[in-house]
Amino acid sequence: MQYDPIKKILGRFFSGSVFMRKTFFVLLDLLLLRTWHVKKAIRKISAGMPQDASILDAGAGFGQYSWWMARKNRSWIIKAVDIDAGHVADAGRFFMRTGFSGRVACEILDLTRLKDTDAFDLILSVDVMEHIKDDELVFRNFFHALKQRGAMLISTPSDKGGSDVHDAAGHSFIDEHVRNGYGIPEITEKLVRAGFSDIKALYTYGKPGHISWLISMKYPVMMLGLSRIFFIFLPFYYLITFPFALFLNFLDVSTTHRSGTGLLVLANR
Repeated sequence: MQYDPIKKILGRFFSGSVFMRKTFFVLLDLLLLRTWHVKKAIRKISAGMPQDASILDAGAGFGQYSWWMARKNRSWIIKAVDIDAGHVADAGRFFMRTGFSGRVACEILDLTRLKDTDAFDLILSVDVMEHIKDDELVFRNFFHALKQRGAMLISTPSDKGGSDVHDAAGHSFIDEHVRNGYGIPEITEKLVRAGFSDIKALYTYGKPGHISWLISMKYPVMMLGLSRIFFIFLPFYYLITFPFALFLNFLDVSTTHRSGTGLLVLANR
């Protein structure tokens, strides 16, 4: 399933005006369960961060996390990077038009070529590492880019079906993934080799979250993959399913999971 082209279509549709972009971000914040988990984690991390923290949004995509963080604390300085030039250009225009360009810098960057050292109090990487083959190089780059006592927060699929793969012979639901997901021992070992300490990995997308993902993401993407005509019916689909997805997201973020299809990983330098 080519998920990225569908993302690009949605991004173009909502990028015409500041109002449309903000509306898009609100919808993503409500619908995407990973956003619920990431925001909860950042709220906890931010208590130990300096008031004028420097943050790297590593793989910023549409820029929704940079937008949320820039408004959460107006003293934070954010560097939002992505390998996709289109995403970077759209996000840069949005932050300029909303008056945040002085605190949010948008740049094209391949994370395997990240060269910053002792630069950031927080590195955020959401749904990125499953797309990068040389992940250990990126982990080392993240380690060197962090300041002493800086924190890194990663959200990524787990090996418990995170890419909708449930056996060794299975294939990822999203073709752009280079790995089907991480196991907690695997990603912990890789982060230790990169130099990180105090590593905490938690499962997300437990049973309620997985059901929410099916109805809010997988089934709509499958329909759009069959035919773009389903864009016409999408609003009506979400009108029915949206309340159920919200309730399931609330359940997932409010409980601890023994297993799940997502991982939230926090590590410190």
